[in-house]
Amino acid sequence: MADDEKLDPTHIDNSSDHYEKDTEKGPGRQGSRQQSVSLSRNITARIQNPLAGIPRETLFENVEEFARNAGMTDLLPLFQKGALVAQDPPAFEQVSTLDESEKEALRNEVLHKWRQPRSLYFTVILCSIGAAVQGWDQTGSNGANLSWPTAFGVPDAPPPEGAVPGVDYDYGSWIVGLVNAGPYIASAFIGCWLSDPLNNYFGRRGTIFFSAIFCLLSVIGSAVTQNWSQLFVTRLLLGIGMGSKASTVPIYAAENCPAAIRGGLVMSWQMWTAFGIFLGFCANLAVYDVGAIAWRLQFGSAFIPAVPLVVGVYFCPESPRWYIKKGRYSDAFKSLCRLRNTRLQAARDLYYIYAQILEEAEIAGDNNYVTRFIELFTIPRVRRATLASFVVMLAQQMCGINIIAFYSSTIFVQAGAGNLQALLASFGFGLVNFVFAWPAVWTIDTWGRRALLLFTFPQMAWTLLAAGLCFIIPEDSRAHLGLIAFFIFLFAAFYSPGEGPVPFTYSAEVFPLSHREVGMSWAVATCLFWAAVLSITFPRLLRAFHPVGAFVFYAALNLTALVLIFLFVPETKQRTLEELDYVFAVPTRTHAHYQCTKALPWWIKRYILRQRVQLEPLYQFDGSLAADQAIAVKGE
Repeated sequence: MADDEKLDPTHIDNSSDHYEKDTEKGPGRQGSRQQSVSLSRNITARIQNPLAGIPRETLFENVEEFARNAGMTDLLPLFQKGALVAQDPPAFEQVSTLDESEKEALRNEVLHKWRQPRSLYFTVILCSIGAAVQGWDQTGSNGANLSWPTAFGVPDAPPPEGAVPGVDYDYGSWIVGLVNAGPYIASAFIGCWLSDPLNNYFGRRGTIFFSAIFCLLSVIGSAVTQNWSQLFVTRLLLGIGMGSKASTVPIYAAENCPAAIRGGLVMSWQMWTAFGIFLGFCANLAVYDVGAIAWRLQFGSAFIPAVPLVVGVYFCPESPRWYIKKGRYSDAFKSLCRLRNTRLQAARDLYYIYAQILEEAEIAGDNNYVTRFIELFTIPRVRRATLASFVVMLAQQMCGINIIAFYSSTIFVQAGAGNLQALLASFGFGLVNFVFAWPAVWTIDTWGRRALLLFTFPQMAWTLLAAGLCFIIPEDSRAHLGLIAFFIFLFAAFYSPGEGPVPFTYSAEVFPLSHREVGMSWAVATCLFWAAVLSITFPRLLRAFHPVGAFVFYAALNLTALVLIFLFVPETKQRTLEELDYVFAVPTRTHAHYQCTKALPWWIKRYILRQRVQLEPLYQFDGSLAADQAIAVKGE
C-alpha cells in the first residue's frame, strides 16, 4: 500500500477547541482553526468547510484582523455577516443580522441560480469569444488542406486521375501533418508554459490580451506565406497564442463564476470552441469558389473573432482569486461586487476564499515556477489533480474527435466526395458539434462531469466503429458516403455534451490556487501535445491503415479512455474551488478501490439485474456553500 494511505484516520477532529495563534500567515490568521482534515491524506474522504466549527467570538476576531490588515475596517460588519453565512450555509435564515433582501438574495442562489449580474455574463461572453478564436483557428486549415499542399508542391494524396510519377506522396503527407501540427507543437512546448509567468505578472486579463495579439497577427501572416516552411512558422506563432489562451481562459471563467453554475458557464469554453469550429467551416465554404487564393482566405479568416477579444478583455473584472493571491483584497472585493448580486455575497465569497487559501498556503509554502511544476507530481493532493486532468485531456485526443475536426474534408474526399461535398459534410459536422454542446450547460452541473464522460465514451466507441466499417460498403452505393457522414455526425452528437466540455472545465477547477496556472498549463500542454501527435501521424496513418483501420483504432482508444476515467477521475460537480482540496486529498487507490468494489457492482445490480440497491457514497460532505445552501432553501 502507498505511503499516503497508511494514515491513521484519527487525525480528523471537528471539535471547536483546536485553534492556534499565528499572526504571520496574513490578515485574519490570528485565532484560526487548525487544519482538521489533511489536504494530502484525506483517506476518510471528508469534505470540510474551512470555517466550520470555529466559535463565533474567534471567527469575529479573525474577520476583524483580516479587515484591519486588508484596510477595509469600514466594511467589518459586512464581512462578519458574510463569514457567518459562509461558516454554516444551511443556517443563513437564522442569522439575525441579515435583512430580508439579503436573505432573498441567498435563496435566489438556489431557486434562480442563473440570475446573475451583467458583468458576470459579459465576462462569460468574452471568454466565449476566446474559445471561438480557438475553434476557428483549428478549422481554417481543414478546408485549406485541400489546396495548399498542391500550391506549395507537397501533395499528400494522388489526384483522382491517378498518381503522378516521381511525386513522393508519403513525404507530402508528413509535411501536411507537420504544418497542421504546428500550433499544437508550439502550444504544448511554449504557449502553455508561458501562461504561468504571464498570469503571475499581468493577471488573467493581461495574459488573454497577450494571447489574442498572437492569434490576430499570426493568421494574417499565414495567409500571405510563399512556401510551406513560412506557413509552418506562422502556425507555430499561432500556437503560442493558442496555448497561453487555452491555459488561462477556463481558469478565468472558473474563478469568476459561483459554484452552483460554474460548470455550466465554464463549459462554454468548449461550446463556443465548437461554435468557432462551425464558423471556420462556414468560412471555408464561403470562399471555396474564389480561385487560387481560397486557401489563403481560409487561413486568414480566423482573425475576425480575435479582434473583439483584443478590444473587450479589459472591460471585464479581473479574477478576484488572482487579486487575493497578490494580497490586493480591496480590489478583490470590488471585482466580486461586479460578479455577485449583492455586497453580502461578495464579502462572504471573499472571506471564504481567503480562509481556504490560507490552508493551501500551509501546504504549498513559498515556491517558484520550477518548484510549483515539480510539486504537480510530489504533493499528493496536487498529484491527484494532475493525474485526473491528464486523463481527461488525453481522453479528448484518444476519442478521435480531432481526426474529424482537423481532417474531415480529407476523410470525406477519401469516402468518394468531391471537394464541395466534403466541405458541406464538414459543415454538417461543425453544426452538429455546436448544437449538441448546448445540453451540457445544464447537465454538467446536474449529472456531473464524471457521469457525462462515463455515459458518452461507450457511445463514441460504437459510432466511430460503425463509421469505419461503412467504408467497406462499395463506393458506387448511395449508402456509402451517406452512412459514413451519418455515423460521424452521431459521433459528434455524443462527443459534444460529454468529452467536449468536460476536460477544460474540469482542469480549470481541480488545482489549488497556488498551482492553478502551472497545473492548467500542464493539462492544456498534455491535450495539445497529443493533438500535435495526432495531427502529424493521421495523414500517414490514413494511408497505411485505410480509413477502416484508422477508425477502428480510435474506437478501441475510446474504450481504453473509458477505463482510465472510471478509475482515476473524481466527480467535482457543485463543489467550490476551495472544497475540491478535500476531494483530491482522497488517495487515488482509495478512489479506484471504491469504484471497482462499490460503484461498479452497484451499477450492475441496479441497471442490469434491475435490483433496488443503495450506493454507499464515497464522500462525506461537511458544510459546503453550494450543496448545503440548496438543502437549506429546498429542504432536500
